[in-house]
Amino acid sequence: MNTAIILVSGGMDSCVTAASAISDGYSPAFLHVNYGQRTEKRELQALHDIADAFQVQDRLIVDITHLADIGGSCLTDSTIKVPEADLENSHIPVSYVPFRNANILSIATSWAEVLKATAIYVGAVEEDSSGYPDCRRSFFDAFEKTIDTGTKPETQIKIITPLITLSKKEIVELGIDLKAPLHLTWSCYQNENLPCGKCDSCALRARGFEQAGVKDPILI
Repeated sequence: MNTAIILVSGGMDSCVTAASAISDGYSPAFLHVNYGQRTEKRELQALHDIADAFQVQDRLIVDITHLADIGGSCLTDSTIKVPEADLENSHIPVSYVPFRNANILSIATSWAEVLKATAIYVGAVEEDSSGYPDCRRSFFDAFEKTIDTGTKPETQIKIITPLITLSKKEIVELGIDLKAPLHLTWSCYQNENLPCGKCDSCALRARGFEQAGVKDPILI
């Protein structure tokens, strides 16, 4: 069975992505990154809860808090306020963490090469990337070329983004179909106890469940 590195933040999208990889027949290895985000502890708890639910033993937790030192995002800089949701915004929002996915994918590639994994699964979604330049499929295509250029000749790693074109409604529906443990996930940018219900991530999640006609299990 081929191994896949799965980037698991603890959010709904990464949880459904993990379920997709397992459904595709891969042996999963979960990578979780602490980068100084506001909800770091709660996301880490969600990672372990999801991994336990899927009975995943291979877990790599990496601290790259230099992203918080660099700053520039409301997710890592406490002096920058998390804005209320604006789902019609067409500009890169202040929640964008500069070049975060490239940092994470570099770590994933290193681990994949050691484990001889053939895929890296990423739960990126273009609908809610809010203009994040490192959440587009074109970015992942470019990074695949970097992997091909910078790894051993025998290394073959593909970046798989099963949710990239889906709406949040479709992600909720897919998660239910795959029996993903959505009740264990955490999406809020701001709080670690109860979802704020006001940030972009909370609003997108709420819209997805509402459109799918399903009650969000973390609110039950």
